[in-house]
Formats: sequence, structure tokens, C-alpha cells
Amino acid sequence: MSAINQGGGRRTGVWLVGARGSVATTTVAGALAVRSGLAGTGGMVTALRPFADAGLPDLGELVFGGHDTSQVPWAKKAEELASAGVLPASLLPALGGELAAAEREVRPAPVSGHPGRDADQITADLLAFAERHGLDRTVVVHVASTEPATVSHPAHRSVDALQAALKAGQDVLAPSSVYAWAAMSAGCSYVDFTPSTGARLPALAELAAQQRVPYAGRDGKTGETLVKSVLAPMFAVRNLAVTSWSGVNLLGGGDGATLADPAACASKAASKSAVLEHALGYRPAGPVLIEDVPELGDAKTAWDLVTFSGFLGARMQMQITWQGLDSALAAPLVLDLARLTARAHQAGHHGALEDLGFFFKDPHGQGPHDLPAQWQRLQAFAATLSAAPSPAPAA
Repeated sequence: MSAINQGGGRRTGVWLVGARGSVATTTVAGALAVRSGLAGTGGMVTALRPFADAGLPDLGELVFGGHDTSQVPWAKKAEELASAGVLPASLLPALGGELAAAEREVRPAPVSGHPGRDADQITADLLAFAERHGLDRTVVVHVASTEPATVSHPAHRSVDALQAALKAGQDVLAPSSVYAWAAMSAGCSYVDFTPSTGARLPALAELAAQQRVPYAGRDGKTGETLVKSVLAPMFAVRNLAVTSWSGVNLLGGGDGATLADPAACASKAASKSAVLEHALGYRPAGPVLIEDVPELGDAKTAWDLVTFSGFLGARMQMQITWQGLDSALAAPLVLDLARLTARAHQAGHHGALEDLGFFFKDPHGQGPHDLPAQWQRLQAFAATLSAAPSPAPAA
């Protein structure tokens, strides 16, 4: 039995916040292509052997929906992504009808200016989605634009205080945290694939415990930081002192435009830098620069310069260039996280899923930040899922 066709016959919802963006569109088109036999599973971690018996939902059991402020249909967005080289153009004729059918579940994002009413609307949309499709459970995945860092507020400290503030119409939550609150209130799990605040508030941790739902995040590790999580531990175990690590990131598309905002850029840069401090035990000098280059579209280029010292103080350098297509790197991980989080929820896990740190730049908890250690922990988690009772097939 393969890791992609192993589900228990139950339908799982995947609700994408930022549903008409590049990552979400690639996620949905990719899932449709793989389950139709039109594409392989390259890039999907859960397609590997350690996950074959973990009871993860099959791609054919995933039902997609979501919220967005954009009105660009998935078929049109898929054409743009094909022109950028993210999606094979040959898939578009075969997937057009399925994309159009799936898109019936995309709803306008609530933007009333009243976070409490917006949260109630999101919760209602999630519950109606589950009822329409007879879903066993739903995973809400945040793949919308990066937000500025959230300023702490007294209402963040407890569920009761936050609920009172929301009912009073106080603007105490960033949009990503409104979605986390609404998802948990609806009994859904929540994954933040961005560096936005999301579920990282005491009140939301308390709500997850009350609702017995899991959550995971933050900020999908797809490119430059993935490389850092492999190389930084190498310097540490070789006792080579990293004196500086400077990074220049050039990207276009929606991410580039969003990160042109200094506040959003600062949130992203902090997430990208965290892995070095954890892996090395200190934060080396050197800036993290993120620049918008619209001509690059969905492509991104990162250049890193590492200076380090060795035996007898010898000074050396390493230069690394990473070039990739962000949505093609991110989308399979979104599918991985949706499958793993849904199965964890079914198996009784709740609260922060620290074992999923492998997928994130700035994961919840105190787990390791180096990729090999994270991989070992993820495999151990898959083994616990394999030992847990699998969902019974639907009647």
C-alpha cells in the first residue's frame, strides 16, 4: 500500500486561507493531478516509505475550499502559473473541469472590520463546508500574505478575555489569528504556513486545549532556510565558528509585493534568522535582505555568504546560491501538513504539534532546528500514528 493511497474511506476538508494565491492554486491543482495519475509525488514528504502505514488520508479523500479577497478563478491562476513554469501546461486541459468544480467551495474572505463578526462568519463557513461534504474533519491552512508581527495585548492571555474583546468589536487579533480562533471554535485543526502570528498566542493555545484540536506552524521551510537548517549544524559539529551569515533574497509575485512592506519583511526576516541561532547556539552577524523583483514572478533567488574561522584562526568563506519556484516547493508541503495534521487530530493529538517542526522555519515548541534531527523526530511521530487506531471506512 503506497503512502498516497492508504486512507480509511473518510473525507477530510482542507480549507485554504488565501485560496486563490499561487501556493493554494498549486496545492489544489497538484493534488488533482496526482490523484488522477497525471503527475508524480515528487516533493511530497508523506509519499516516502516512513509514512506508508501512518493512516494518512488519501489525496482522493481531500476536499478543498477556502477564503480569499481575490476574484481570480483557479483556472486563470493556473494558466499564469503554467506560464511561469510552476505547473505543466499540459495539465491545464485535463484539470480545468475539476478546478472549476472545486472552486465552488471558495468564499469571499470576511473583511467587516469587526474581528468578532469575521470570526463568526469563518466558523459558520467551515461548519457549512463540513456538513455539505460529510467531512470527518477539516484542516485550516493559512497560506495568505505575511502579516506584520502582532503586538501583545492583554486579551491574548486567556480565552475568556479574548472572547470578550472580540464580542466588543476590539481589534485585538491579526487576520491569521482570527482564522486560528475561528478554526478552533469550529473544531478544526490549524496550520500556519506563514510567519504570521496565527495560533502563537496563549489564549489560542488554551482554546486548542479546550477544543482538543491540534495546530502547527510557523512559516514553511522551502528554500534558503532549508539549506541553513542543513549547513548550520555542520559548522557546529565541526567546531567551526561562524562569524557572519548574510543572505540576500530576491523574489517577485505576491510574496515580493507583500514583503516590500518593512513591517511584513521584518516578520519574515526574523523567522528566517531563527534557525541559525538555534542550530549554532548563537546568532552570527550579517543581515537578511529581502527585495521585491517583480520580473522574477514566482521564481526566487537567494545568495548567502558565510564567513567562518577554523584551526589556528584561519578565516574562510562559503557562498551558496539557491534558485527555486516557491509555489512548487511549498504546495507539496501543504498537502503533507494537511494529511499529517488531520491524522494527528483523528488519533487524539491536540495542542501544538511540535513533531512537525521539520516543515517550518520557526516551529512551535523547544524541539530541534537542524533538519536531520527534525527528520528523525518526524519519522518517530509517523510511527506513533501507525500504531494508533486507523479511521473506520465511511458507511
